[in-house]
Amino acid sequence: MLRTVNELDGFAVEATDGRIGDLVDLYFDDLFWAARFLVVRTGQWLGGRKVLLSPIAIDPIDASAKTLHAAVTRAQVRASPDIDAHKPVSRQHEVENYGYYGYPFYWGGSGMWGNSTLPALMSAARRGDGSAELTPKQREFVETQTEFHRQRGDDPHLRSCRAISGYHLHASDGEIGHVEGFVIDDESWAIRYLIVNTSDWWLGHQVLIARPWIADISWIDATVSIELTRQAVKSAPRFDGKTLPDRAEERALHEHHGRAGYWDGD
Repeated sequence: MLRTVNELDGFAVEATDGRIGDLVDLYFDDLFWAARFLVVRTGQWLGGRKVLLSPIAIDPIDASAKTLHAAVTRAQVRASPDIDAHKPVSRQHEVENYGYYGYPFYWGGSGMWGNSTLPALMSAARRGDGSAELTPKQREFVETQTEFHRQRGDDPHLRSCRAISGYHLHASDGEIGHVEGFVIDDESWAIRYLIVNTSDWWLGHQVLIARPWIADISWIDATVSIELTRQAVKSAPRFDGKTLPDRAEERALHEHHGRAGYWDGD
């Protein structure tokens, strides 16, 4: 099911033995465009510290209760690796977090999540229950993995959805608006669309830009470039910001731009 990231903002996050805190952000990679971590602001029990949880730990979303249930304990969260929520997350941080919780790594397989398209299918392969310190063998594995990715030059940095909101959007023939949000699939945690406000260019409206239409993100210039013209975006079906598109409306959007839908491979 499609959901906006704004809809999930502030959802309560519950461990198996009590509340952890509130969801405040998502970190995603710009290769698969999948949310790799939930950023959770803990409550007073942990001094408001921010922690990262993988979607592998998250049960199906309980939207009516505005709650995310995580298959972790509060003790695990308390002793989890520290992160600086103001900086990008490197592959080393990912390796440490996944190693701590005992999750299989999502990278290196043929799918978005290992050899699968869904993080839920990886949860059954959890290797352990986490510990405050990695064992020497785990630490050696972390260091080996980190060095391997560093030498290959593919040490990706995960980016914050919150930070990218506001980035300027450049069509193939000029600037057209700015990013206002994201639409995700709540099963795969894939980012399906950017929500773009075109009022920077004219008295416009919101439109949806699918991930495959994005050519580049410049973190330095705070811009997103797309492979569409301004006129194509201007004349595209509007997004009212309240109702997410059903499959028929998604098809109409993709047909307008002459592009295949992501569901064609399903």
